[in-house]
Amino acid sequence: MNLAVIKFSSEECGICHKMSFYDQKVAEELGLQFIDVKMQDTATYRKYRQVLLSQYPDKSEMGWPTYIICDAPEGEFQIIGEVKGGHPKGEFRSRLQEVLNSTASQN
Repeated sequence: MNLAVIKFSSEECGICHKMSFYDQKVAEELGLQFIDVKMQDTATYRKYRQVLLSQYPDKSEMGWPTYIICDAPEGEFQIIGEVKGGHPKGEFRSRLQEVLNSTASQN
């Protein structure tokens, strides 16, 4: 599997900015590729738009930030799970780990 965490956030989001101090590091420590998508960055957003819209067709239920964990994000992606909203570093790590554990138990 080629698992990645795609962070969908906004430049105006204070919580998104606060989490940027540790979210990539935590994801990489768990062996995940990290992709940062700011909604204002239209080129990057277009590249990963299908992943977001498959989970949130009208974007109404997404949190800030929204982290979508998926396999093969640049191809025939499969969404594994997600973490929504702001969390302290330890809790963010635990939530990512829960998604990975649920994936491992299904295989």
